[in-house]
Amino acid sequence: MASQAKSWASSTGSRASMQANRSRDTGPELALRRAVHALGLRYRVSARPLPGVRRTADLVFAGPKVAVFMDGCFWHGCPEHHTVAVRNGDYWAEKVAKNRARDANTDELLREAGWLAVRIWEHEDPLAAADRVRAVVASRTRAARG
Repeated sequence: MASQAKSWASSTGSRASMQANRSRDTGPELALRRAVHALGLRYRVSARPLPGVRRTADLVFAGPKVAVFMDGCFWHGCPEHHTVAVRNGDYWAEKVAKNRARDANTDELLREAGWLAVRIWEHEDPLAAADRVRAVVASRTRAARG
């Protein structure tokens, strides 16, 4: 009988919960996509804006070079809603810190390549967030036309 590697999860329940987390098509992401689409904007979903860089944006507007990221409050350390994990607190604190550092690095890589990253928290109103996205896309589209 083949042996399985020991899981990093603290329990089988924790492991099942972690495996159930979606990386795309979350409720807040779908609400944002619907709101942005209703404003008449078209975009690519879950795409990598920069070739050769393993970072995926939730919405990509290639022409105006805008990459939109829907950040989860827990996973990305929202200053308003992030909660401290009760179990394995040190592990999760380090994980969130690494996520935030990666987010900052992603924003910098995009900036260096002429892109603009727009970060939206999952708790934000999707209609207000969509208006923000529309304004950024419109501004960058006008600027590109000169």
